[in-house]
Amino acid sequence: MTVKYTEEHEWIQLEDHETAVVGITLHAQDALGDVVFVDLPEVGKTFAKGEVAGVVESVKAAADLYMPVAGEVTEVNEALRADPALANSDPMGQGWFFKVLIKDMAEFDVLMDEPAYAKFTQNS
Repeated sequence: MTVKYTEEHEWIQLEDHETAVVGITLHAQDALGDVVFVDLPEVGKTFAKGEVAGVVESVKAAADLYMPVAGEVTEVNEALRADPALANSDPMGQGWFFKVLIKDMAEFDVLMDEPAYAKFTQNS
């Protein structure tokens, strides 16, 4: 499965040709510390790329969760809402935030791949 990354430290992984899963990266959860609360978007809501889609609160800080691509939220991770620590223990797996129906695949295609994101985080 293809995984891409944003400069705001979200990851997005294609599930099929138009649906993707979104979460925060290992780098983001390391910077945040212990996640204690997540505010997830409403299913059925449509967002533009870069729009705030949720909030992650930790013992250190609160951070906005940005929509990596324009699209409609099709599902949220209720397990994460019940146990926000999943964002720390398994951010690239069970700690996913929501699924999105991608409006324009070109927005996905221009996001960073893993090597580019690794280089980006070394320089930030």
